[in-house]
Amino acid sequence: MNASEVTGDRLGPLRVAASEPGGLLDVLGVAAIVLDETGRIALWSPQAHELFGWDAQEALGHSAAKLLVSEEHRPQVLELFARVMSGGGAWAGVFPVRHKDGRTRMVEFRNMRLQDEHGGLYALGIATDEPTLRAVERDLALSVRLVSQSPIGLAVLDTELRYVLVNPALARINGVTSAEHMGHTVHDALPFLDTAHIESAMRRVLETGVPLLDQTAIGRTLADSAEHAWNVSYYRLEDPAGRVLGVATSVVDVSDQYRAANEAAEARRRLDLIARASVRVGTTLDLNRTAHELADLVVTDLADIAAVDLLDSVLESHAAAKDPPTGPVSIRALAVAAAYPTDALRAADPPGNIAKYNAERLVTRCVTTARPVLISHVGPGDLANIARDDEAAALLDRAGLHSYLAVPLIARGEVLGALDLKRARNPQPFTHDDAVLALELATRAAVSIDNARWYQQQRHAALSLQRHLLPRQPPQPTGLDVAYRYQPAAALGEAGGDWFDAIPVAGDKTALVVGDVMGHGINAAATMGQLRTATRTLAGLDLDPADVLHHLDRITAELDETTATCVYAVYDPHSTRCRIALAGHLPPIWDRPGSAPRFLRLPTGAPLGVGGVPFKATTVDCAPGDRLVLYTDGLVETRDQPIDDRLRALLDALTHHRLPLEATCDRLLAALPPPQGHDDIALLIAQVTPSRRPA
Repeated sequence: MNASEVTGDRLGPLRVAASEPGGLLDVLGVAAIVLDETGRIALWSPQAHELFGWDAQEALGHSAAKLLVSEEHRPQVLELFARVMSGGGAWAGVFPVRHKDGRTRMVEFRNMRLQDEHGGLYALGIATDEPTLRAVERDLALSVRLVSQSPIGLAVLDTELRYVLVNPALARINGVTSAEHMGHTVHDALPFLDTAHIESAMRRVLETGVPLLDQTAIGRTLADSAEHAWNVSYYRLEDPAGRVLGVATSVVDVSDQYRAANEAAEARRRLDLIARASVRVGTTLDLNRTAHELADLVVTDLADIAAVDLLDSVLESHAAAKDPPTGPVSIRALAVAAAYPTDALRAADPPGNIAKYNAERLVTRCVTTARPVLISHVGPGDLANIARDDEAAALLDRAGLHSYLAVPLIARGEVLGALDLKRARNPQPFTHDDAVLALELATRAAVSIDNARWYQQQRHAALSLQRHLLPRQPPQPTGLDVAYRYQPAAALGEAGGDWFDAIPVAGDKTALVVGDVMGHGINAAATMGQLRTATRTLAGLDLDPADVLHHLDRITAELDETTATCVYAVYDPHSTRCRIALAGHLPPIWDRPGSAPRFLRLPTGAPLGVGGVPFKATTVDCAPGDRLVLYTDGLVETRDQPIDDRLRALLDALTHHRLPLEATCDRLLAALPPPQGHDDIALLIAQVTPSRRPA
């Protein structure tokens, strides 16, 4: 056996390692003194020199009582010494001792009798400075109390990462008694935690000495099945000499703060989603686009799959329903979206389809009760009431659908449809808070959907009115071929007040008209109908174009706050001349074979309805093949391009390859597409045809 090994009865070989000074005994500065039977100093330690001031040469052989004790205390000391030497037991206590410098120091003593092999008796005195000892005792007592009574979980592990101290708070947190921790590693004592990560952190602190503070850990222990959050710190323990004793850890249960922080973050996320809904949903008055905006908004943040469905009766009705529908309902799918590619999309009704939903369907229940339907945990029996058929139910099952939520779309007290939400990849089930959030989003979106619905109905009505008022068949006047196009505005979802006409006039003449009433919608379409009727009436009087515009100006002024622009031209096939007048309208284009098309230089005039402004007519001599191009500003005016650039583009579109009239109309509309369809367009092209001059 090596000199550094000692054999124990049950522990086996123990390795004894020398330690550097700095332990508790060194802190206390314990001195050892041996007295012979007569009370003379036989042995004197260096610590005694430090404690009493006398070195060994000065102390050895001298009476300890005379050297260290003042005269008034010597009888008591001699009595205690005699008791110890007579076998009366050890003595311990505090006694005043005289220092070499003359001061009196309070010293803590432990005295006991020693006997050598020859029967000789000695007295061993162990002494330390009493104030120092009291300070250490206080620190130790305070530490023990702090550890045992602290609400913070505290533990100390040795250099092998075995528990050597666990306070009651940590035992409660872990659900394991302090005794069950002792001598075990974290892996052995707490196998239900992520022990590999914990022990790795401890080893890093043990090796580097750099603390790991305020580490957040999430998990469950034997003490409580609920999920908890803890604030954990690790730091290395060293003795006064710098020797590494092990690792200490502190654990604070911060579950309440963690949940509060999560709830605050969730509240911020929900507010952010509502804020984004205000910006991203309802950007247009297009019904389908609004539905897609809502579906795209909620996927990822709220659901994996979302669908927006409207009651078909709502889309067909022109009046708000007083009560929710009852029984089976017909629902039209408007939009469906998913946060990721999934076959579950095939389980949804394709947008545009109309499906009959029975009373058992959850969507039917949602729209008939006007209340959310929440299935936090979808079971096999629920799929049949979610999906449209068995095949769709199988698709949703394979996709992992586990939670379902439907909320009604309600606007102005009317149930419009439902927002249908599903979770498959997101592991969290829908909660009551999710239902509240979804209902808030649905309510906001429903107003935009309802606005788009009414706007669309008004647009259809305005378009129907306008198409009814415009010519249905291209007129074929004497001496002219005529082609036209009307394109309603798309982006605003409204018809406008643009119109065109070709009107027979006495003497085989033809009046060509293109006008534009300011504004959109039914009012503009109705005003256009009034002005078109008035124009046809005035044309029948065979008046000069300037006079016609004068009368139209007066009629328009009598209408409520209405203005309009107009170009009015009369072609006479017998004289092959055309008289043209403008009322604030863009100039017509004169396109002659063999020449570059050009804008006619005509007096602009004021828009109709201004009143009191004279109009002037200009005569243009015509020849067979000449073309007159009349149009409204929707063809050339945009918000982001100068009007001059668009007018040049219009001339360029007419310059290359003279096409037939119908093809020319199509070419112009294709060459100058109105950005986002912000305005409607009326276009009329008349071409002079060869005709025999009457005798």
